[in-house]
Amino acid sequence: MSEQCPDSAPSGLPHALGAYLIWGFLPLYLILVSEVPPFEFVGWRILWTVPFCFLIVALRRQWSEIRFAFTDGKALVTLVASASLIGLNWFIYIWAIQSGHVYAASIGYYLNPLLNVLLGTWLLGETLTRRQWLAVSVAAAGVALLLGGALTSLWMSLSLAITFGLYGLLRKQVSVGSLPGLTVESVLLTPISLAIVWWYARQPQGSSFGKDMELSFLIVIGGVVTAFPLLLFAIAARRMDYSVIGFIQFLAPTIVFILGLTVFKQELQPAQLGSFILIWIAIALFISDLFARSRVA
Repeated sequence: MSEQCPDSAPSGLPHALGAYLIWGFLPLYLILVSEVPPFEFVGWRILWTVPFCFLIVALRRQWSEIRFAFTDGKALVTLVASASLIGLNWFIYIWAIQSGHVYAASIGYYLNPLLNVLLGTWLLGETLTRRQWLAVSVAAAGVALLLGGALTSLWMSLSLAITFGLYGLLRKQVSVGSLPGLTVESVLLTPISLAIVWWYARQPQGSSFGKDMELSFLIVIGGVVTAFPLLLFAIAARRMDYSVIGFIQFLAPTIVFILGLTVFKQELQPAQLGSFILIWIAIALFISDLFARSRVA
């Protein structure tokens, strides 16, 4: 993923920016489908992700990775676990945005790369530099600050960071690409998704899909906004240093934070502001460490 490409190779920067811009502005899309219950929307999102993923896999001729995932026992078990985590992550994120907890979602994804550093230390035997330990400690102080002033939303931030962090950790353990992996995960979640949308269809209010053309179209788009940025990210990851992508990934939660201030006009509690400031300091330490190590290398 982090291998160097020749100078003549095309840059992956536009793809990385495209992926994180889509992820950053995702709350605007979620507001358009806010009348769809979060649980039902996750079901539809998974179902409409499958055909779009199959289309791209066919175009990129990645069927061999799909076959490997379904025939290798260890890979399949790992992808079952990662599918469960990403499904839960999607539900929490959608619920957080639709219920007005935009800042909690932003904090969750700011914490994610810092949590990844800790997971790598605890579970993969990686070592931290002093600056990384300082960054993690400052971020932890930011989380502790939320305990005093924003406890009701803290669980959302931590749940988003933990589920996505563990998801990434599991995906590092299986040699299946980003898009084929998402395809397999979506297929594995399809039976549960079908049960979810079937259950909602049998309720008095009926299914959200099919009520009107505009809403149904927006639900279908959920598959595109799930798979397309991941495709862009997969391309970028092959063409760029992973440390640079680690810097760009902060673009998405920054956009979400700005949307919370401007579009959603949510009140920023003092504890949340203090937490953001500490997390931004932690990120600055984290990024400075990345650049310092890249210069040495």
